[in-house]
Amino acid sequence: MLDNEVYNKDIFETVKRNIDILKEFNDASILITGSTGFIGSFLVNIFILFNIHYNGRIKIIAVLRNIEKAKKLFLDVNTVVIINENIENINVNNEKYDIDYIFHCASPTSSKYFVTNPVETLHTAYIGTKNILDIALRSKVKSMIFLSSLEVYGAFPEEKDKISENDYGIINIDNIRNSYSEGKRIAECLCYSYAHEYYVPIKIGRLTQIMGSGIEYSDNRVFAEFARNVVENNNIILHTNGNTKRNYCYISDAVTAIMIIALKGNIGEAYNIANKDNYISIKKLAERFVDLYKDNDLSVNYDIKDPIDFGYNPEIKINLDAEKLELLNWKAEVSLDDMIIRTINYMKNAKKTYKIQYR
Repeated sequence: MLDNEVYNKDIFETVKRNIDILKEFNDASILITGSTGFIGSFLVNIFILFNIHYNGRIKIIAVLRNIEKAKKLFLDVNTVVIINENIENINVNNEKYDIDYIFHCASPTSSKYFVTNPVETLHTAYIGTKNILDIALRSKVKSMIFLSSLEVYGAFPEEKDKISENDYGIINIDNIRNSYSEGKRIAECLCYSYAHEYYVPIKIGRLTQIMGSGIEYSDNRVFAEFARNVVENNNIILHTNGNTKRNYCYISDAVTAIMIIALKGNIGEAYNIANKDNYISIKKLAERFVDLYKDNDLSVNYDIKDPIDFGYNPEIKINLDAEKLELLNWKAEVSLDDMIIRTINYMKNAKKTYKIQYR
């Protein structure tokens, strides 16, 4: 097992919770892109653990760019078929891609990267996704799920009570930060096109902000920064007014949703993946981190900067409606406070033993 008690417990509990779902993947070959990322590596380890402890018969194919990182992240790297290629240049005719299911998780995740490398961000979204779709087409897969983002919804003139899969706001294409948002939109459009024209059984999972164990210690997502501040006993510094509001969903709940969508989702349709009980502003989230650890005597302070300096998105209020996903018999189980506590406990150990290089 990996040297992190919280992460190992999350993996074990997720497998135990989803035994019946995992059994449906038996005797199948599963390809996972972005397999050393936050979500991708969690998926890989769920399948590895199922194979080892529950006599599973799943062939796991991991597409990645850093083998050394995989050795640190995977519970048993020797049980995984490694494809060490960039999805933008991947060989779509490789015999190893005779597969049944695809979990397309590969994507840039750093806001600063979207600003400094907008061209590369768009290339990964479009070219990389096209290559994976071509693999799906060639292999005649049973199902492929593309992981999209709440950012495809853009911004709305007024806050809506809930955002369903058919609601769309405005994305300013002249804002370089939106290379990520527009990239996800064009990748989704490409997926729908392959489903319509070539009958590729594609499904879309639109993720809200995912929190939890397995995140890299140096990650710059807001929840990771807040957790790191608590671990290092530093005040939380907000560089905006913190009014952006969105849902937060724990990693185990999100990965469970992803597997359910792959198996039960309708072809050519999108599903919001969000915990409806955890809709909160960045400001209130920061305050909750501080309140749960009062003994640290920390505070939330402000040093307002130009959002572009940090790669921040413009202020948004996106409350994703997960009713469509819930109709597939999915339910979020981890509360906001439990998310925060688990993430901080994970980070405490990660600071000492699990600090790895960003892929």
